[in-house]
Amino acid sequence: MKKIVVAGAGGFIGGHLVKELIRKGNTVRAVDIKPLNEWYQIAEGADNLVLDLRLRENCFKAVNGYNEVFNLAADMGGMGFIENNKAACMISVLINTHLLIAAKECGIDRFFYASSACVYNGDKQTDTNNPGLKESDAYPALAEDGYGWEKLFSERMCRHFREDFGLTTKIARFHNVYGPHGTYDGGREKAPAAICRKAIDAQMTGRKEIVIWGDGHQTRSFMYIDDCIKGIQAIMYSDIIEPLNLGSSEMVSINQLVDIVEGIAGFKMERKYDADAPKGVRGRNSENTLIRKYLGWEPSIPLKEGMKKTYDWIKEEMSNQKREKKGVNRFNK
Repeated sequence: MKKIVVAGAGGFIGGHLVKELIRKGNTVRAVDIKPLNEWYQIAEGADNLVLDLRLRENCFKAVNGYNEVFNLAADMGGMGFIENNKAACMISVLINTHLLIAAKECGIDRFFYASSACVYNGDKQTDTNNPGLKESDAYPALAEDGYGWEKLFSERMCRHFREDFGLTTKIARFHNVYGPHGTYDGGREKAPAAICRKAIDAQMTGRKEIVIWGDGHQTRSFMYIDDCIKGIQAIMYSDIIEPLNLGSSEMVSINQLVDIVEGIAGFKMERKYDADAPKGVRGRNSENTLIRKYLGWEPSIPLKEGMKKTYDWIKEEMSNQKREKKGVNRFNK
């Protein structure tokens, strides 16, 4: 049994991680800036704290008396949010900086930092036929403006706290994580959830059409949440000291992702393309040679399988919301 702090526990990945760590018998302190009623999941048995971890004193309050820290806290979302909120994304650098200082001073044994594929050099992501981004492709640095630069700087902070102070730090570069219990509307959702929501809405309204950002040929890989949670723990408790890709190498175009959702939904949609919408880099994929070398494993849950589970969960959530709205309308009458 360990005493573990999960920062960003009210978010999508953090909520899943807290539940898994508790299932394994650990004592977990779950921390997030959001009010508890806005957390995506609340785990029974966790010590749930609402704290703004951008503040130094709150980071000390969060980690004091614990053994390990998983830092998944950041102000972020899908490409629409990242491209339009660069300053907000950059301010997240305070979270990791202050958590590292608190971890050093409070004698934390291990520190995990959730980085992103947005750290990679943009010049290596201009072709839809991306061969896969190797860990070395982060340099020379040309990260995603705002969010990517914050992640790359925070990676360096972890490295130097390890080198200068002996703090054991682990870094994973996430590639597009998706699955149930994540956001699917409101502007912070990512492509898998957004496309599921649009398809379900098309079915509910009878308007069988979908708006796709860009031309639909841009490529990505998407990692199901179960693979992500397994990978986080494997990296945390390994001897690896360098940043490591954590993502699926199953690359698809956005058009192909829509094809998969249409197959799950059982109908076709008329596709309309918004060339002016945020669309990010042209091609991005995870090159998994290093994770296979170090762990003998890589994320492997097929996209169709994960998307079916995600679609079913979002559909149930949207159906419940529709029923609740009808109930409220009847009551108001």
